[in-house]
This record gives sequence, structure tokens and C-alpha cells, in this order.
Amino acid sequence: MIDVNRQGEVWVYAEQEDGALHDVVLELCGKARQLADTLKVPVGAVLPGHGVRDLAKKLVAHGADRVYVVDDARLAHFQTLPYARVVTTLVERRRPQIVMYGATPLGRDLAPRVASALRAGMTADCTDLQIGDVTDPKTKVTHRNLLLQIRPAFGGNIIATIVNYDRWPQMATVREGVMPMLPPNPDRNGEILEESVELDESLLALRLLERHIEPRKVNLKGARVIVAGGGGVGSKENFRLIHELAGAIGGAVGASRAAVDGGYIGKEHQIGQTGTTVRPALYIAAGISGAVQHRAGMEESAKIIAINTDPNAPIFSVAHYGIVGDLKKVIPMMIKALRERRR
Repeated sequence: MIDVNRQGEVWVYAEQEDGALHDVVLELCGKARQLADTLKVPVGAVLPGHGVRDLAKKLVAHGADRVYVVDDARLAHFQTLPYARVVTTLVERRRPQIVMYGATPLGRDLAPRVASALRAGMTADCTDLQIGDVTDPKTKVTHRNLLLQIRPAFGGNIIATIVNYDRWPQMATVREGVMPMLPPNPDRNGEILEESVELDESLLALRLLERHIEPRKVNLKGARVIVAGGGGVGSKENFRLIHELAGAIGGAVGASRAAVDGGYIGKEHQIGQTGTTVRPALYIAAGISGAVQHRAGMEESAKIIAINTDPNAPIFSVAHYGIVGDLKKVIPMMIKALRERRR
């Protein structure tokens, strides 16, 4: 465990693959900038890999003040043990007060190992991070400028705020898509620092013989328009209406957990707390009641249109436009209007 360091930087783990930064990294850079400005400390980014130095400039443009680059041919592809050693060593060396990771499959693998090695606390799957003061109810001591780690709990029925009083650095993984990505500023100046970390052979016992990357079939995070269906669609056959409307409007197809559990569509289309978090320009929710678990994954959309037979459905509380009606009648009318408009 590292002693409390209230002057330490706010760090982002810069996850990259094949020379490209993961989108969640750039989202976290914006949040790190906000937190660091509140604390009046710099933003740092940890960038392990091979041939990744050019990515450091992009991190600076998105808000990093310092980028710690560990360039090593043995880090060309992610492996848990050597990458964990790199991050752990740099945290011990530079002593940040906050470290954030994307809640990606890789981040969920790496972050707990680093936390365990440092004997630090970590909160998983956060949906927001803030700086605030917290009074310990037992000791009555007020701890100032702590990281408030906010995440859904108990199946999404409550929102929990988790803090670490004395286990530092304060660490969290953050869901993809929940933080807005700030536009880059190519004129920003920052330091790019070359770091070296000793990697012994015990960390490299696993040899990578071949890599096979399965292409992503559904890119909900990158979609500007999403048409999502819920349990109210009623059947797999009726779900074709969702596909038809998405095709007519040029959008991606999403679904609530109820639709996935009902077998109407595959889990890769699921949006919500246990699916993908999205923030498209337009989100059409058809036959979705709007349980808090689903709203957590889409309520930051720029425009939301809800279609539901129940005028009291919770989805209408976050919708910008609501249509009370049977989706089997409403959607064909929408498709017809779209097609006529293009003639």
C-alpha cells in the first residue's frame, strides 16, 4: 500500500491495441482533466506497448499533461503479468493519487491485479467519478478531496458512492460510453517521458503463438442512431419491425435485457447496465418499459423517442418525445413516412 499522497497526479491507463487507443481512454482523459483541475494537480497517462510513442501526442491533445511511455518489444501484445508489473512499478515510482481504467475486458483483468499488488482499494464499473469531502461516521473525521466512485448496486436499484479513506492510490474502472469524449486540442503541450521497467522471465512464461481477432458484429458504441426493442415487442417475429425501422433510418439495432432474455435477439445487441452503454444522436426505444437498468445505458442520448402502450412507462421520464401506442402500428407508419420523404 502506498501512503496517502494528496499532491499526486490523476492517471489514466492508456489501453491500446494494434496502434490504436481504445475510445474509453479518450473518454477518461476528459474526466481526468476535470478531476485534476478540481484537485489542482496534473493529468498523467500510462502507455505500455511497442511502437506506441505516437499515441502519446493524442493523449496530450485530449488532456494529459504527462505521458509515461514504456516501449518494449515484449509488450507488443497484452499479457496480464508483464502489463501489471509495468503499471504497478510506475505507480510506486510516480505515486499518483488516482488511477482510472476502462471497464473493458482488458481493464477488468488488469486493474484488480494492480490493486492487489499495491494493496489498494478499487471500485469496478463506475458510471461517474467526482471529488468531494466525506466524514467517517465512526471517527467523525472529515476526509477532504476524496474520489467519489459512483456505480449502480443491487441490480441497479440503487446508486452507491464508494470512497477509500486510506488505501491509495484510489482506483476505479469506468464503463465505456458513460463519459463524454472531449474534442482534442492539437495545440496542447505536454511531457512525453520514456520509462523503463524490468521484466523478468517469470512474467513472460506465456508465449503467444498466434492471434485470431473476431471482428465485432455490432458496433453500438459507434452508432449515431439506434433503434432498440424491448419485451413489449412480443416475439422474435415482431422484432423484424425493429430491424426494418433501423434499416430505413440508417441506424443500429439495440435491445433491452427483456428482449434478449426472451430470445428475440442476441446478447451483443443488449443495452443497459449489463449490456453496452451508448449515447447516440438519436435513440428510439420501442416496447421498452424503461427500468433503471436499461436507462443507465442510454439516458445520455442526445434525443430519445419512446414508443409504448403504457403512458406511465418509466421510459417516458427520460424521453424527449413520446408516442403512446402499439409499436406494431406506429413503426410501419414511421417506416412509410421515411420512405415517402426520400422519394
